[in-house]
Amino acid sequence: MSDTTQSAAPEDDTAKSIYDELPDAPPKKKLKLSWTGKLGVAIVAFWIIMVAIGPLISPFHEADIIGDDSYLPLWSTTEGEGLHVLGTDYLERDIFSRILWGARTTVGISFLATILAYLMGVTAGIAAAVKKGWTDMILSRINDAILSLPTIMLGLLIVVALGTSIPILIGTAAIIYASSVYRIARAYGQEIMVMDYVESAQARGETIWWIIFREVLPNAAMPLATDFGLRLVFIVLFISSLSFLGLGIQPPAADWGSMVRQNLEAMQTATGYGILAPVWPALAIASFTIAINLIVDDISAKSGGDLAKKMI
Repeated sequence: MSDTTQSAAPEDDTAKSIYDELPDAPPKKKLKLSWTGKLGVAIVAFWIIMVAIGPLISPFHEADIIGDDSYLPLWSTTEGEGLHVLGTDYLERDIFSRILWGARTTVGISFLATILAYLMGVTAGIAAAVKKGWTDMILSRINDAILSLPTIMLGLLIVVALGTSIPILIGTAAIIYASSVYRIARAYGQEIMVMDYVESAQARGETIWWIIFREVLPNAAMPLATDFGLRLVFIVLFISSLSFLGLGIQPPAADWGSMVRQNLEAMQTATGYGILAPVWPALAIASFTIAINLIVDDISAKSGGDLAKKMI
């Protein structure tokens, strides 16, 4: 009995030493932002808070017609109604209130569409990188077909054919931008699958699901999270563009893109600061998208520009 125990011990020590020599996954790095990145975080955090509480703190409802005249200037007051910080729009509605309501519509819909795009794109991209062969070829060819179509044209075709409801807008944006997510997920998946720590996991006999969730996804999390911000910017601009063309969010719901289109007449007919009616929602779009770009650029610079090369 003692001989068996003694003979087994060296085998265990040998096996242990072999696996001790196998490489581990690289340690996770802490994210440090510069002042521009922190400024971007502050602006994005502000708009996220407005998505949550904007309609609750807005002076008026998004559909309330309360002004005495169209295109009232900044800090105008109307008898019995109150102060209009940014004036009124072409239908005598409070612009400040509609921007707060529009944050929930524009940012909220874009955020949901981005999440759905990532669920589809990352799932397909990682599957293609891990399975390879026919799976990779079929998924890549389908993805290339979607990428070959102009974004706005494809969106217009889908919206005109199926309607302009919020679920259709979310689904349309998600399908269009999932193709770009697929590309970056597949690229990082293929890069990680040939790393030594993945090969050592395969040598240990780990299952494919273990490798995906313990090796591939954790090491692709940071670049994918950064790219998430970039896709959110694209989808915000996509939704706003559809609304500007009259095929996005429909009245009386407030949406930043439609607010720009509806108030363009102010540039010719309004007087004083009333001509700024279409500028305020445009500034809201610009502030949100530029802030996210500041964060993405900062993180990409910290990664030596490698992330920027894979973003399309």
